[in-house]
Amino acid sequence: MKIDVIGDVHGCFDELKQLFIELGYDWGNGIPRHPDDRIPVFVGDLTDRGPHSIKTLRFVYNLVVKEGIAKYVPGNHCDKLYRYFKGNPVKQQHGLETTVAELMQLSTSEQATVREEFIELVDSSPLYYHVPEVNAVIAHAGIRGEDIGQKNKRVKTFVLYGDITGNTLPDGRPERRDWAQQYDGDTWIIYGHTPVYEPRFVNKTVNIDTGCVFGNQLTAFRLPEETTVSVLSSMPLVKEKFKYH
Repeated sequence: MKIDVIGDVHGCFDELKQLFIELGYDWGNGIPRHPDDRIPVFVGDLTDRGPHSIKTLRFVYNLVVKEGIAKYVPGNHCDKLYRYFKGNPVKQQHGLETTVAELMQLSTSEQATVREEFIELVDSSPLYYHVPEVNAVIAHAGIRGEDIGQKNKRVKTFVLYGDITGNTLPDGRPERRDWAQQYDGDTWIIYGHTPVYEPRFVNKTVNIDTGCVFGNQLTAFRLPEETTVSVLSSMPLVKEKFKYH
């Protein structure tokens, strides 16, 4: 098995398409397929903040659900959109408002289709994706080694939001511990969630959220090669959104 794990897209569809080209995928009928049958795996946070959230989520739905040639795990932004589509009370902030604005430009029937497709995508996908063939786990914000194989509320919170302390940062985001420093497993943990300028390797973990929506890069991590491929973002750089370690 060969996989290409793709970092947080956040509606940056043009960069996503370019990344597939850089990774050697062939585009036929609007569907990227690799001549070596590589499998794309999306690490979550498909939508919010970027210019093409609806296009991105429908594209990933087609790859994962209709074509069956890709995998996906949800991120915290995905979880919030899912709850919105389910009719739960969620605040339209931290990017959700941009996705909802795009949605409102569609007809009522198109909105219903997008809603149904996204709910099906999330419902049919794992909380995190364990791939023994390449000795890896893909989890949006990471996962503790001892929690691999576990599924409960505590693990879900960690996978979606990271190792949160319960405190809040000045910009409203939850404060998070640097869990990767304590990871001592021999299975790759591939995650995103926290924007970094370059793919961040700590122990046998790699953060591939290189902040495309904040003007930096969109990155993929390839296994079994253990290499990264990135494309530049077209968005303006927002320096304060990045972790510098």
